[in-house]
Amino acid sequence: MADQLKIMLVDDHYLVRVGMASIIALEPDMTVCAEASSGEQAQALFRTHRPDVTLMDLRLPGMSGAETIQAIRREFPDARIVMVSTYVCDEEIYGALQAGAMAYLVKTVQREELMRAIRKAAAGQRHIPAEVAARLADRVARSELSMREIEVLRLLVSGRRNREIGQMLDITEGTVKLHVSSILGKLGAEDRTEAVTVALQRGIVQLEF
Repeated sequence: MADQLKIMLVDDHYLVRVGMASIIALEPDMTVCAEASSGEQAQALFRTHRPDVTLMDLRLPGMSGAETIQAIRREFPDARIVMVSTYVCDEEIYGALQAGAMAYLVKTVQREELMRAIRKAAAGQRHIPAEVAARLADRVARSELSMREIEVLRLLVSGRRNREIGQMLDITEGTVKLHVSSILGKLGAEDRTEAVTVALQRGIVQLEF
């Protein structure tokens, strides 16, 4: 049908793409025009198929979903992209929307809401579910961490003590304590353990293995 919305799926998991394609196939006004498993492939397929709406995974091999959105929108500023992710981390939600995503959905989303988000994106409208909006509001309510504070926070997450952090960053232990105190205040945490937990939950830092 000429008036069908063309949908591109971008996810590195084959079964996820099959599942989304099956759901979209139930809609008479939609069709899947392309599938990609990486950001680089998504860029190439976007040029060929010019989808009306793209469903994009957040964490892809190589380029991230947010980086892929930015790359596509540099070439096609009117691209309508919906982020669909397993993760509900404040920083990743913010990053995706800053990159230009029209919506941010969790993969547990119900079919009706997914279809609503696709149709709103096609019409140039944003769709932010209540859970995502609450996390964004919480993020905005807190002050930004400085780059130095994020460096200290990463080392806290890796289990370093103040003296070790000072040595690694070439700052005094007293300065480290000041940074830790500021981090606790900005994250609304009572102690270092809670700060690490909050930072991981919000996606400010990630565990490195």
